[in-house]
Amino acid sequence: MKRFILLLLITSAFTFSCKETTEENIKLVTPEEMKELSQMDGVQLVDVRTPEEFEEGHIKGFQNIDFMSDTFQEDLEKLDKTKPVIVYCKSGNRSGKSCKIMKEKGFVKVYDLEGGIEQWKYEGNKVEILLP
Repeated sequence: MKRFILLLLITSAFTFSCKETTEENIKLVTPEEMKELSQMDGVQLVDVRTPEEFEEGHIKGFQNIDFMSDTFQEDLEKLDKTKPVIVYCKSGNRSGKSCKIMKEKGFVKVYDLEGGIEQWKYEGNKVEILLP
């Protein structure tokens, strides 16, 4: 019985430490922090909303990789896993899921815009609109 409890404790400690390591590499950032981070050399900027949402307004400099697309995971492979990535969506749900997928794929550092583009706009920041 003591061996079982010891094994359970060791397994639990290992499991929790792995989760902490994964979460350490995904950081929620405010719009203000994102502005600063987006100026870093080599940072990759990704909007994971649909192309239709992207056309209605997006943050300047971001590329669109649609989370809902059948090719989403393949499209992520085109990014450099060794360079930081900033991700956003409409409110933070899809970007959060995207960040977890990116970490599973081996991306080194991933930043998630807290509150998505809605928070960005709420704080008075501008968006670009693609004209037809």
